[in-house]
Amino acid sequence: MAETPTAAVYGLPPRELAEIPAGAVQVSPLKPGAKDLETLSNLTELIVYAPPGALERRQVLAAGLRALAPGGRLLALAPKDKGGSRLGKELAAFGCDVDETARRHHRICAALRPAAPAGLEKALTEGAPRLVPSTGLWSQPGVFSWDRIDPGSVLLAAHLPPLAGDGADLGCGIGVLAHAVLASPKVTALTLVDIDRRAVEAARRNVDDPRADFHWADALEDPPLAGLDFVVMNPPFHDAGHEDRGLGQAFIRRAAKILRPGGRLYAVANRHLPYEAGLKAAFKAVHTVIEQSGYKVFEAIR
Repeated sequence: MAETPTAAVYGLPPRELAEIPAGAVQVSPLKPGAKDLETLSNLTELIVYAPPGALERRQVLAAGLRALAPGGRLLALAPKDKGGSRLGKELAAFGCDVDETARRHHRICAALRPAAPAGLEKALTEGAPRLVPSTGLWSQPGVFSWDRIDPGSVLLAAHLPPLAGDGADLGCGIGVLAHAVLASPKVTALTLVDIDRRAVEAARRNVDDPRADFHWADALEDPPLAGLDFVVMNPPFHDAGHEDRGLGQAFIRRAAKILRPGGRLYAVANRHLPYEAGLKAAFKAVHTVIEQSGYKVFEAIR
């Protein structure tokens, strides 16, 4: 029987700002295989590298306080311009007595879990999964484009040809592209992969099709795929809030690796991102399908 964890860490706080307790389990939904913070209890210590979105951040803090035993230690930190300046007030609103310091452009808040924290249920509800009326899809604060359909995905979905065979949606999000792909009866299987557990859980609810298979994984590594007929993707180009053009290039190389000869990639990107060279290096033929409203859609043949 696995031991019950007594310490946990959410995200990857800078080592010079937070010492991770020995044996601490990872609880971030962006770390495939991590524990779900909302399933833990009686923790003695929790370190949270708080996310920037207000609803997401308060939900994480509330879940953390609920998971801690009374008197358990919470250390929460974030860059001051990405939610850190609000951390102290948010923890105080939950009834915590906060010791706040500043270091290396971060705010660092230490607190002990009060016997009866205030307002946890409200924060948990506001950050919970929900059916978004404007999109008609399940989503959750913190997921990419959580309360609207990303216009790049809309453009790609509108310009996908009828697909056939086995394919993958790398970085599937909540399943927007999957709907367009599975509209074709000749598609036999679609593997949806995303690094965000919350997105994958939403996609399971949004995509009710026996041909769909869902994976909480790093799309650049897992699951092992090969010989696919097609890949669709709206690749990410931010990591930890900073633009990372290499991330999209890595998605392009991954797509080329898992496609069969003659297999096709359909991808969308912001117009300013320089993906053309990487596409031409990895694929036999590359065609720009459309450029519109700040986005470009590519078709590439392996």
